[in-house]
Amino acid sequence: MTSEIVMDIAKDAIYTIIISSAPLLLISLIVGLVISIIQTATSIQEQTLTFVPKVVCIFIAMMLFGSWILNNIVEFMVRLWSNFSAYVG
Repeated sequence: MTSEIVMDIAKDAIYTIIISSAPLLLISLIVGLVISIIQTATSIQEQTLTFVPKVVCIFIAMMLFGSWILNNIVEFMVRLWSNFSAYVG
């Protein structure tokens, strides 16, 4: 196994992680921003106020994007395991 193969595997793994986590992270970011704007406008500075809406939105996003995320991860693993003989030999 050469260093180029290792770097390709690492690059594919990082890309898969970023692409798979992007929808959930973006939804969490948007919900947090909206709640922060509401907190600023109403002068309510409760730190735990953002927790419940984020958890609910992430749960809904997992129901919507869960199969897509799982397909991305499974695709990566299939590519990784299908080329296993090239990595060992």
